[in-house]
Amino acid sequence: MSKANLEFHNVTFLYDTASAAVFSDLSAEFPIGWTGIIGANGGGKTTLLRLAAGQLAPTAGRVITPGKVIYCPQRTDDPPDQLADFNTALDAPACQLRGELAIQPDWLERWPTLSHGERKRAQIATALWQQPDVLAIDEPTNHIDRNARLLLAEALHGYPGVGLLVSHDRELLDVLCTRCLLLEPHAITLRPGGYTKAVEQSHTDAQRARSLYRHTKHEVKRLEREEATRRHEAAQQDAKRSKRKLALRDKDGRTKIDLARVTGKDGAAGRKQSQMQGRLQQAQAALGSLHVPPKQTLGITLRGQTAPRNSVLDLPEGAIALGGARSLHHPALRIEPTDHIGLIGPNGAGKSTLLRHILTQLSLPADKVVYLPQEIERSEAARILAAVHALPDAQLGDVMTVVSCLGSDARRVLATDEPSPGEIRKILLALGMTHQPWLIVMDEPTNHLDLPSIEHLEAALTQCQAALLLVSHDLRFLRALTTAAWQIAPADDRPGSDTVLTMRRRIGAAYDKTSSSQ
Repeated sequence: MSKANLEFHNVTFLYDTASAAVFSDLSAEFPIGWTGIIGANGGGKTTLLRLAAGQLAPTAGRVITPGKVIYCPQRTDDPPDQLADFNTALDAPACQLRGELAIQPDWLERWPTLSHGERKRAQIATALWQQPDVLAIDEPTNHIDRNARLLLAEALHGYPGVGLLVSHDRELLDVLCTRCLLLEPHAITLRPGGYTKAVEQSHTDAQRARSLYRHTKHEVKRLEREEATRRHEAAQQDAKRSKRKLALRDKDGRTKIDLARVTGKDGAAGRKQSQMQGRLQQAQAALGSLHVPPKQTLGITLRGQTAPRNSVLDLPEGAIALGGARSLHHPALRIEPTDHIGLIGPNGAGKSTLLRHILTQLSLPADKVVYLPQEIERSEAARILAAVHALPDAQLGDVMTVVSCLGSDARRVLATDEPSPGEIRKILLALGMTHQPWLIVMDEPTNHLDLPSIEHLEAALTQCQAALLLVSHDLRFLRALTTAAWQIAPADDRPGSDTVLTMRRRIGAAYDKTSSSQ
């Protein structure tokens, strides 16, 4: 494995369909170890990884790679190219990774039935086994339960090459990364430390920049007032030393003016004005050179409604097939109009399957239900974007306002042919909210979203009057939003056993238990 760095030299990149460059004259050097890539949805994080992997070519500049590069994308639609070889390899690294990340030998054959968390583990294990010089990973903890996250973090920690990590998982970024590249609208900055340290330093620098800007602006205004005073004094002095208004016989007056010119006193006010103009020009130039990071004032209101009925779901006790002769057994399930429910459990337990089954059993009007799946296929994303473009102007404005308030550039989103996974999820949510739904069902809603977007979505859902059913491995998110928990767990310790759903009202105990056991 090479010990050289990954280098970006004056890289500019512009998509063919875009009017503005994603990067302009970007230069950065990535040494051995993990670098976190931090930025808003659509800010260029995935583009940077694909440039590093050679999947995209710079419009200008060059990318120098130290050797073999593997890119692990956000999406898990297709199995990794080397998964079959990895599954049958008998070398120590393959055996160790299969054990550490609990990779099963039949996953390639069962790929369409695997949970997205299982697919993600297989994707990353296969990449690590190939021992690339550069490993670029896009959202590795999407869909992964807590136990798998811990295993994954340990596996990635031992990677000896150049690592680029895009993630909304603050804990993972803090544990793995020794530096972070912050992709912000006003600047791209490489900072030492994990996410917490890098963002804190960014906020501190932004505050200092705003303070310096305010001080310099105040100084410019003070100098403008002083220069105006000096200009007025110089004009008065100029008037006094002029002989034009003196009579020819006023010899004393003319003598005084001549004496002032000889001694230099007549030009003192003008010289002071000239000096003040120089100081003012310097201060104005200094003010013009300062860039003040804009303050983001994101915020969103989700206009859900409380359903005018006794319940939004009444599902009798039953069992749901999970594939491979496995079933999920559940008691009678009821969701009342004001319920906020969190659905928890390990990968592969049947959470997404249960959600899809529930959606088929609802008796609500279709436009009163918002469903946000774990993943949105490319074809479906294209259909959603086409539907947005076909909206009347007023409704389009409402939808894109929600997208903007969740931290994405609405104009850029509308201009692209393929929004990022985070952006298409924001669009789908915004489309559904225009109908003021009675029930919102979300499967891993924080996946693919940047960190500010997660915080504002959480705040908005707290105020939403619709019923909520949320699947998430982000226990902090669930604690903030839900008042009850449905927990799915294996029926026994045998591999491939059935799973059982249990309803819990003491959500704190349920989530704490999940946190310690996953």
